Amino acid sequence: MSATPRLPLLKRIPVGVWTAVTWCAVTLYPLVEYVLTPPRQGVSYSYPRDGMDAPGARLLLLLATALALAGCAVLSRRPLTATALLVAGTGASMAAWHQTETVPTAYLPVTVALGFITAHHSRRTSLTAGALAFGALFALWAPRELLGFGRDDGIAAEPYIALTAVVAWLIGNSVHQARGYAENLRSQAATQAVTAERLRIARELHDMVAHSIGVIALQAGAARRVIDTQPAGARDALTAIEATGRETLSGLRRILGALREAEPGGTRTPLDPEPGLAAVDRLAETTSAAGVRVDVRWLGELRPLPPEIDMSAYRIIQEALTNVVRHASTASCRVSVDCRADELSIEVIDGGRGHGSTPDSGYGLLGMRERVGLLHGEFSAAPRPEGGFRVAALLPVPAGVR
Repeated sequence: MSATPRLPLLKRIPVGVWTAVTWCAVTLYPLVEYVLTPPRQGVSYSYPRDGMDAPGARLLLLLATALALAGCAVLSRRPLTATALLVAGTGASMAAWHQTETVPTAYLPVTVALGFITAHHSRRTSLTAGALAFGALFALWAPRELLGFGRDDGIAAEPYIALTAVVAWLIGNSVHQARGYAENLRSQAATQAVTAERLRIARELHDMVAHSIGVIALQAGAARRVIDTQPAGARDALTAIEATGRETLSGLRRILGALREAEPGGTRTPLDPEPGLAAVDRLAETTSAAGVRVDVRWLGELRPLPPEIDMSAYRIIQEALTNVVRHASTASCRVSVDCRADELSIEVIDGGRGHGSTPDSGYGLLGMRERVGLLHGEFSAAPRPEGGFRVAALLPVPAGVR
């Protein structure tokens, strides 16, 4: 079993680390700009030069950083708690700098966290986190605008910060929807693969077991009728039953072995090769021994075919002969295989009473139709006007093997 590929480096970094990096960048910038560098003539309305000179300002900034980093640490596990801690840290940072107006860069960690929460958590969680973020912005904006507390003549930054948060939520929601869509596609693909494999195994088992059981039933009936009068004929019938049973067991072992190989840690075992058109003559001999003489006619030049076409052609002939043995009540049938330049034509004709009340009854014809459909060929199965039944399949041969 192949190992799961590793995620790209940027995707292996936890979301809390990205938020923590954003917080550190936002916190270090004003420290470098207004504390560590020499004073300049200009005055910043966002970060006054004496902001860190106030009593307790440095301790308050350390508290804000501790709250924010704690929120980053629990961002993946407890997104709402993380949002509340980041909002509280942002408020403490603004208080440390004696700010009455929200600075866009100061709220950036909350915006980044909101985008990650929306992308990786449920819609309810993301809406609650968004309500916390927008509620904090409103609490900072409303006293200044409505009551005039700390109001200046500039344009309020909170509406633009809210717009940035909305954009972050929309981006996260798009990522969340894309991940959900991709997960649904993977789930549907897995379901379709399992269904296709089940149908393939069902067709293999039906084609192989139904034919063998039909031959065994006819041989057993013949042996029962002549066991007292013709012991040699009964012995031949029993020999045919033994050979058919061994062949069926070999096919079952091949299928079960292939299934075990698909299991994790499964060991590969030598398997018998898949049957193909080369085994049609032996199939005809087995069917003839069961009491239905099979006349095989080869037309065109028999050449190597792709394994899926070769095996499907054999299975179609096998199932058609099984239907003849079980339903036709006839002593003979004809199999024609025509290897043309770009297609393979198969025809099985009998002169019996037909295969049931409708041409599509039973799983045998359905399995043959599915095989031909998977190979993009044409299939027909219907009673003949002059009596009997006809099964025909036309399988296209890829250009690479013509």
